[in-house]
Amino acid sequence: MSSSAVPNSGPAAPTAPSVRRSGLAWWKVLVAGAVGAAVFNLVVLAVAKLAGASLVVVEAGEEHAITVGGVVGASVVPLVVGTGAALLLALWKPVFLRIAQVVGGGLALLSVAGPLSSGADGGTVTALALMHIALGVAVVAALELHRRKR
Repeated sequence: MSSSAVPNSGPAAPTAPSVRRSGLAWWKVLVAGAVGAAVFNLVVLAVAKLAGASLVVVEAGEEHAITVGGVVGASVVPLVVGTGAALLLALWKPVFLRIAQVVGGGLALLSVAGPLSSGADGGTVTALALMHIALGVAVVAALELHRRKR
């Protein structure tokens, strides 16, 4: 009786412990978050414009138009500054990533009060509120991409 079994080469070699790598590099996190927030908020701006929103906010008696440049700036600058600060603090204490997620998301939700109290038309208020919430989601997601262990 012939056996076609592979000869036993002995016990299986021990496997190396799983290597824990951190998530995305800091610069990739900043780029991904900033681009993601800006693109989403520009889509919201376009939809609001198509829906007939005035995209004008009155502050202190002056009208301020919501422009593409303003949306990009308001999407990118806070995210890069806040997330960048959190990433720097996390070099010292990694717990700052979680703290920054809570603070960033919370501030975005609190900032929705601005558009809600602006007295603008409903479409403009809805678009601005959605943009504020989207920025908070982008901050939380970007920090999670860095924090997450693969």
